[in-house]
Amino acid sequence: MTEEESWFWICSIQGLYRNKIKNLIQYYHSPKNVYSMSDSQIKKISLLTEKEKNSIIVSKHPGELKIKFDKLKEANIEFISCMSSKFPRKLAEIPDAPCCLYVKGKIPEEKPSVAIIGARNCSNYGKEIAIEYAKELAANGVQIISGLARGIDSYGHEGALTANGQTFAVLGCGVNICYPKENYPLYVNILKSGGVISEYPMNTQPRSMLFPERNRIISGLADIIIVVEARHRSGSLITSDLALEQGKDIFAVPGRITDSLSSGCNRLISQGAAIVNSPKEIMDELGVKYVQNKKLLKKCNNLLERKENMVYSCLDLQPKSLEEILSNVDLKNSEIMVTLVDLELKGLIKETSKNYYVRINIENHK
Repeated sequence: MTEEESWFWICSIQGLYRNKIKNLIQYYHSPKNVYSMSDSQIKKISLLTEKEKNSIIVSKHPGELKIKFDKLKEANIEFISCMSSKFPRKLAEIPDAPCCLYVKGKIPEEKPSVAIIGARNCSNYGKEIAIEYAKELAANGVQIISGLARGIDSYGHEGALTANGQTFAVLGCGVNICYPKENYPLYVNILKSGGVISEYPMNTQPRSMLFPERNRIISGLADIIIVVEARHRSGSLITSDLALEQGKDIFAVPGRITDSLSSGCNRLISQGAAIVNSPKEIMDELGVKYVQNKKLLKKCNNLLERKENMVYSCLDLQPKSLEEILSNVDLKNSEIMVTLVDLELKGLIKETSKNYYVRINIENHK
């Protein structure tokens, strides 16, 4: 049995959790030493419950261990113990680091990484911010970390992929399971340039208790955490608290005080989180030279006629009423109405509700 196989064995034992595994290793120095113990010796380990002792004894089947290890290889899943040279240094340094990782695809490299997190039921404003920031950061070589959840997480991954950058999803289930199921196309695309990561064994089903735990890995793999949108009680705030414990920098996107989706971000700012106004600020913090995609910006601007430019410039990522647009654009009402239709057909604006419009950032438009 190799050292890595012995770690795989101890991490796969049903009902034996990481705190007990760490205590065993601290006392017996290696999983191989625990494996080589007789049943009577295991029965004498005082730090374990009777159930945990029995689980260890039952698990000591060399044949079954090989079958499980082979199944990982067949599924293209790599097992990385916390003692492996492949284990991410940033993650190894956090309190309560995982004992192991299961990885499908790649593991994050030793280079700048940013976690983009936020509300599942996000607004159009949040969506556009997540895509824009992830896209600009990834285009400049920054790795994007998130959790593959609906909403901001997904848009962060999408933005990175649009820029042909690297993005990594940390799951609250086994890496061979895509959750939520509708994100399967995104899951597949992430694997092409990045990776899917979990501390839970293959086939572990998603459970609500696992998601708060996986959040410490999201923040642990990142140098900076950006919270785009979050309600007052939000999983993103749990991640932020964990990130603070890990000594990571938190940036929050400010929002209107009347918007419930911004209440969490505004609270973070009031507690000392930095306000983020542009991807360049994040680049500066990371010490990364920022290169804006001016070619795409020029191309999109060339798509707009003079009237379209006037109407488009009046809009932003927060919904604006038709009444506001008519009063702020120096064109006839009929011209504005026609121009709004033209812009929507070009995919540059969107009517979010009756007579309310938002712009779609032209740097995200293809």
